[in-house]
Amino acid sequence: MPDLLLELFSEEIPARMQAKAADDLRRMVTDKLVAEGLVYEGAKAFATPRRLALTVHGIPARQPDLKTERRGPKMGAPDAAVQGFLKATGLNSLEEAKIQRDPKGDFYIALIEKPGRDAIDVLAEILPVIIRTFPWPKSMRWGARSGKPGSLSWVRPLHAITATFGPETEEPDVVKFSVDGIETGQTTYGHRFMAPAAISVRRFEDYEAKLKAAKVILDPQARKDIIFADAKELTFAQGFELVEDQVLLDEVSGLVEWPVVMMGSFEQEYLAIPEEVIRATIRNNQKCFVVRDSKTGKLTNKFVLTANIEAADGGKTIVSGNERVIRPRLSDAKFFYETDLKTKLEDRLPKFEQIVFHEKLGTQAERIKRIERLAAEIAPLVGADVAKAKRAAHLAKADLLTEVVGEFPEVQGLMGKYYALAQGEDASVAAACEEHYKPQGPTDRVPTDPVSVAVALADKVDTLVGFWAIDEKPTGSKDPYALRRAALGVIRIISENGLRIQLKSLFERLLKQTGADIAARAPKIAPGIGKTVVGADENDLLAFFADRLKVQLREQGARHDLVDAVFALGGQDDLLMIVRRVEALGKFLDSDDGKNLLAGIKRASNILGIEEKKDKRSFDGAPDAALYGLDEEKALAKAIGEVQAEASAAVAREDFAAAMSAMAKLRPPVDAFFEKVRVNDDDLKVRENRLKLLNEIRSATRAVADFSKIQD
Repeated sequence: MPDLLLELFSEEIPARMQAKAADDLRRMVTDKLVAEGLVYEGAKAFATPRRLALTVHGIPARQPDLKTERRGPKMGAPDAAVQGFLKATGLNSLEEAKIQRDPKGDFYIALIEKPGRDAIDVLAEILPVIIRTFPWPKSMRWGARSGKPGSLSWVRPLHAITATFGPETEEPDVVKFSVDGIETGQTTYGHRFMAPAAISVRRFEDYEAKLKAAKVILDPQARKDIIFADAKELTFAQGFELVEDQVLLDEVSGLVEWPVVMMGSFEQEYLAIPEEVIRATIRNNQKCFVVRDSKTGKLTNKFVLTANIEAADGGKTIVSGNERVIRPRLSDAKFFYETDLKTKLEDRLPKFEQIVFHEKLGTQAERIKRIERLAAEIAPLVGADVAKAKRAAHLAKADLLTEVVGEFPEVQGLMGKYYALAQGEDASVAAACEEHYKPQGPTDRVPTDPVSVAVALADKVDTLVGFWAIDEKPTGSKDPYALRRAALGVIRIISENGLRIQLKSLFERLLKQTGADIAARAPKIAPGIGKTVVGADENDLLAFFADRLKVQLREQGARHDLVDAVFALGGQDDLLMIVRRVEALGKFLDSDDGKNLLAGIKRASNILGIEEKKDKRSFDGAPDAALYGLDEEKALAKAIGEVQAEASAAVAREDFAAAMSAMAKLRPPVDAFFEKVRVNDDDLKVRENRLKLLNEIRSATRAVADFSKIQD
């Protein structure tokens, strides 16, 4: 079957847009093909700095013929309805229609046959629409063509469109169309400098091979592999080690069509700068990789660059040019760093009094004071020294006002650690200056030093409580203050460090205090702000944590309904215990005893629900033992009493595995009860007593979880 080759050749496409653009092109074209009945065998898209390309193979040469039936008016309908039916279906008269008998009457049916079109004609119709509606995040229009203003909106000026279609055994045809005066053809162009001449191409294999001969590596992954392998080999040959950077590698591969890896150097004196600053300087300004000494593990004064040309002088001029740019950048960074060291961190803090954190939550200085108080309160709970936690919280934000962080925001916190160590602060205090921002994502590490843990929790909890108090909660996909990330950070810090913190009482107290602070501050900031503070509920914030915990546990393979089952018990605000209880519950439900007991509990709950609705009452209260007429009733009642006591005791000592083992003892008497006992006995007193016994099953199992929340 025929294949499609499409290339959109333009000026340089920003590297950050290339991967998504290639995926969008593949998706848009294949979606349209399928919608037109042209089911294909496979498709792959590519991007280089100057082109988007797509190959789709196994496309039928022609659309299938379509036959559809369209129902019309009843026989004897008004003439206007008949004429409208004939016009819509293309029939000349009702004699061409069928009659369909129906209980509601006899209806006219039109058989409409739509012959399929040649696939190349369909492509000529859909491709220009896709090009004109392509979803670039940013696009532009450029100069006039043929005396008319350009109408195409594209990321950069589009110069040529290659579009061919045909089977492997024949010469492909050009898919003929034009966009903004650009006619399709079979002509593309190689490397801008090394092979700029026009190239005639036929199909994808021919296209890819000719581009490679013209110094263009079409596949982005192939360019990444070349850059990575050559950089590793180049550094290894000189006794060094490449500092790997996947994000930078992705970007650099989008800047070149023919990658050529080279090594440059800078003066040794710049190694006095923190390594992260050197890396940020070289990475951000020149898109180069830094190099480590494999023996010491420290950075060397070398860097690896990727050129887009095989230079006649072996790259000396290119390397020299990069060195000339990097040298003054490092000089600036060294100046910033040395200037920052002249001012102590605490001496910068008064400036925060003039910087508003949020209109309703006050200045950065006020926020720092809140974090200090909260860190001191949390410190004993996590085994941290209170004085060190307060000191770390006092200094943690100060590096935001330094020159280096102003130039390189990505090193905030890290520079706080360096400056704290330089001025003689305790190592734990310095570490907390960096680590209080962590974790910043699911793959980021969690702080483990107690001082860092105290300040990190204080920072995140203050953020959550503050924005909860002013009703700035996440809605849908919107979370401008990253509150979901903050909550997940709290969850990970607590669970991975095995901490015991009662969140509900903490939230309740902080929400009241924050509300009072906002109300007191309101007249000074803006009239009426105090009135906008919502009476925030700590239970609402706790429910938000429950949702985040579900996300966290689901990513770890746990079931979200088990989290619901545990939270439904109420008063569950110890995250560590919740996680452990969920883990134990999950293991229990994976066993045969757990599965069968769940089925029995569900059955009991369903019967109770039906009968409670029928009688318009609940069946609370202890059953009357005198009304037990069957051994299975007595056995179940005895087992419930024993299991409830045993499970409650196990939960009290936080032995959830033992609690689940106790629950397993209910399975045999529950199974026997449902096998031998008819709940809805003719004797109403016996019926009520048996329903109360079922309610006892439900109550007993709530010692460990609300089983009604668990999905089958």
